[in-house]
Amino acid sequence: MTWTVRRADPGDVRELARINRESWLKAARGAVPDVLLDRMLPESHLNGWRRWVCLPDPDGVFVAEDDQGRIGSYCVVAEARDDDDLHDDLRTGELISVHTDPECQGTGAGRTVHDAALDHLAAQGFRYAVLWVLQDDWDTRSFYAHHGWRHDGGAKHHVVGEHRLTLVRYGRFLPRSRRNRPPAGFRRPAFG
Repeated sequence: MTWTVRRADPGDVRELARINRESWLKAARGAVPDVLLDRMLPESHLNGWRRWVCLPDPDGVFVAEDDQGRIGSYCVVAEARDDDDLHDDLRTGELISVHTDPECQGTGAGRTVHDAALDHLAAQGFRYAVLWVLQDDWDTRSFYAHHGWRHDGGAKHHVVGEHRLTLVRYGRFLPRSRRNRPPAGFRRPAFG
């Protein structure tokens, strides 16, 4: 399957919210209490998505879509949000999330949008990136490790009601900007 990456726009927010929920339900079951997952409603996140897709660089929400325009995965990146996540010597970006529609897992959609989002961070001048992942979400941690991320020892707790979730931090170096090369997943239009 061929995936094309583009920047998300306001017309994508409902699908982003749906994919976010479906992905969490599949990936986090067992790592997150069922009561929290069952309360996730896509509609409650629409305003947040509307804000995210309109943010200027260096922030970005990217989607991988197939030949019919169906979104299979999305990735959100930004400048690192927490001072504790900053590299001592390098400008630091953050991969906030990668989520794939469960029906599209294993098709390359997640990898394609992940790579394009990292290319975007590099083009914005970032040389290092971090992300946070649930400690007990081994499938997602494996995805990140397979794509060059390494657990750097960072950990924190996120409290939701009476539930305490442990997150671990991963980091990786980014290549120098490839401004003269198209981002991963980009297809040049055919002329003539």
